[in-house]
Amino acid sequence: MREADDELQEIKREIIESRGLVIKTNNLTNALSADIKSIAKRQQAYERRLGWNSATAYAVFVVVVFAAFKFLVDARVDAIEATSKHLRDDTARLKQSLDEARQREAERQAAELEAAKFYDLAKQGKRSDLIKGWESMRAKPLTKAEGLFLVDAVERAKNEQAELLYLQGLESVRLQRWQEAATAFEESLRYEDSGPVAPQAKLQLGSAYRKLHKQKDAIAVLGPLADSTVDKDVLDDALEQLAWCQTEIEAFNDAKNTWRVLLRKFPDSHYAPEAKAALQTLTLTH
Repeated sequence: MREADDELQEIKREIIESRGLVIKTNNLTNALSADIKSIAKRQQAYERRLGWNSATAYAVFVVVVFAAFKFLVDARVDAIEATSKHLRDDTARLKQSLDEARQREAERQAAELEAAKFYDLAKQGKRSDLIKGWESMRAKPLTKAEGLFLVDAVERAKNEQAELLYLQGLESVRLQRWQEAATAFEESLRYEDSGPVAPQAKLQLGSAYRKLHKQKDAIAVLGPLADSTVDKDVLDDALEQLAWCQTEIEAFNDAKNTWRVLLRKFPDSHYAPEAKAALQTLTLTH
């Protein structure tokens, strides 16, 4: 009976231990389940972060690649635009040069025609038209040879016209038409004031002014002529006329100086007796 009780106690003890073991096992199982769930959640979170990181890395890679590609494309576009602009500039410059060359050629051809017409005026002896047209003609794109030839033709026409007007003035002087003479001499000097007949024309113009009682105008012409040494043949005449003009406007000191210059420079002049007498009179009276 005692053995049965011991055996029953042993069975109860084993049952209690088994029950405790089951409880522990259940607790361990629950804890393990909780750990597994936690690990699963962490794994899911890690996988989500990994997915986001991968997506972000991919997006960054795509953006970087796109930016690099855009940079290369922009650089290429800029290079093409620069080349295109350079080509357009070259084209515009060449077109402008071509247009200018065409214009110069057209102007050159027109100038050749003008030069031919101008030369015809010289051959026909139309001196006035030749001289008047020279100012516009000289601005044309002439060759050096054409320019020199036409300059010679114009200068020759000026000299001939000045000489013709000088002769007309002398004819008016012979007829004592002093205003016509003065006008002719003025025109002659306008055509050529340093040519062969210019000194004589100035002398005759001063004389004509004196006859017209324009002594001041005569002095303005004769004074520079008397001071020059261009043509010694007219100097004594110029000095004689100048002295009388100065006397007539009562510039007596100037007149005395002019007579003295005449006597000093031309002691053998046929005006010398007249100069001595006039100087003596002026010295006594003034």
